[in-house]
Parts: sequence; C-alpha cells; structure tokens
Amino acid sequence: QGQLVESGGGLVQPGGSLRLSCLASGMNFNRYTMNWYRQAPGKERELVAGISSDGRTNYKDSVKGRFTISRDNVKNTVALQMNSLKPEDAAVYFCNAVLNTFLKKYDYWGQGTQVTVSS
Repeated sequence: QGQLVESGGGLVQPGGSLRLSCLASGMNFNRYTMNWYRQAPGKERELVAGISSDGRTNYKDSVKGRFTISRDNVKNTVALQMNSLKPEDAAVYFCNAVLNTFLKKYDYWGQGTQVTVSS
C-alpha cells in the first residue's frame, strides 16, 4: 500500500553536492521512521541516515558532517543533502520507511536512485 519514489540522483564530481528526495504516499507518513540506505556494487546495503517521527537523526560515521537528513511532514517527503561527496559515496541510494506496531511491521522501499561520484 505504501509507495516511495526517490529522485535527485546523478553524476557529481568529488567534493560536489547532491540532494536526494523521497516522496511517500499510501501511508501515515508522520508515524514512520525514514531512512536512507545505499548499496554499491559488490557490497552490502548499508544504512546511511535515519530520522524518526519526532525528528531525531542518526548517521553512518563516514557521512557525519557531510550529509543531512530531513523530513517534511506536510509534503510527505524525506531528503538527504549530500555535501563534499567522495568516490566511496557512489551507490544506489534507497529510501526506506519503517513503522513497528504490536500487530505488524510496516516496511517500504523505493526503487533507488543512482549516485555517481567521479571526475
């Protein structure tokens, strides 16, 4: 029922910036923890950043100080501002929405958006 659609990926040079966006629908967005994951070829999918329903954030150590996650509970969007990009940041970035209730876990994923960091 829930859908997530990412946008904003592309090609950027090392040191550059990109802003990823994720639009959520079909869910009570305000209740969900929103996450950004990424997966590079040959590597495991990893959590990059998360933001809880009340605005608490967490980041992978390697992106702290460079990436910022935010949410807009009116527009039902979550964004990932990525600055000072490095080649190791190149990956497919996925938007994820999670809600745990007593009866059921809700877990939705977007299709992903490609981020390429290259000179």
